[in-house]
Amino acid sequence: MEWRGRRGSRNIEDRRAQPGGLRRVSAGRAGGVGGLGLVAVLVIGYVLGIDVTPLLNGQGGIGAPAGPSAAITPADEEAAAFVSVTLADTEEIWAAVFREQLGTEYRPATLVLFKGATQSPCGGANGATGPFYCPADQKVYLDTAFFTTLEQRLGAGGDFAAAYVVAHEVAHHVQNRTGTLGQANAIRQRSSEAESNAISVRIELQADCYSGIWAREASARLGTIEPGDFEEALNAARQIGDDTLQRAAGQRPMPHTFTHGTSEQRAAWFERGLRTGDMAACDTFSAETL
Repeated sequence: MEWRGRRGSRNIEDRRAQPGGLRRVSAGRAGGVGGLGLVAVLVIGYVLGIDVTPLLNGQGGIGAPAGPSAAITPADEEAAAFVSVTLADTEEIWAAVFREQLGTEYRPATLVLFKGATQSPCGGANGATGPFYCPADQKVYLDTAFFTTLEQRLGAGGDFAAAYVVAHEVAHHVQNRTGTLGQANAIRQRSSEAESNAISVRIELQADCYSGIWAREASARLGTIEPGDFEEALNAARQIGDDTLQRAAGQRPMPHTFTHGTSEQRAAWFERGLRTGDMAACDTFSAETL
């Protein structure tokens, strides 16, 4: 992905130099969680979208005010510049897609960059939770250290894999703007756990499909795609499927607990968006099979 020297977004809220919201006081070794180890716990936290910091501590732990954030490194600054350019691309693309396909205006999300930990209306954000979108304040929360986790621990390297992560979270904002996310979450609140998980899968797969639309338009409108970029995104989608992550955590895949979809499903819906470029084709909620 060609990104250096290109325009960045103005919708970045940089909290990296600020103290985080809460930092857990460690109560012991990080790898001793039921024999799963640190990587497995981080994987579980990412796929389930929950804060697993108490598990990392080995005990419940007590929230304590965080101290000053770690120093911002040149690598941090480069990652932030990359995120800013990627966000700007999503803004340009979704503004055009909303205008052409929906006949309405797209209002972009704000992306919060943090390092270590921060707070959101949707709860605490840290390395264990992974990137997420909070509909309450319409912001994406991202610690760019997750890109290292994505490459080194989850096997999804490359700048377009990282861009896919940003695009996927922005896609949740797209769902929020169209009303889909609010409607789906309202149904989830009055559903059983298994039914709620099933709805969550459809939300996430639609976001993957929208990410495919973004990738298609980045190639067609911006000309920033390089050889191998699409495969990097597809590989990232496969590496963070629920079944793959549960196996990586030493667990047998349990479909009733899936919240994001299998590796095959995630890649397939990304490819659908990439192939069609059509938001209507991303209607996972009407699909009989996923």
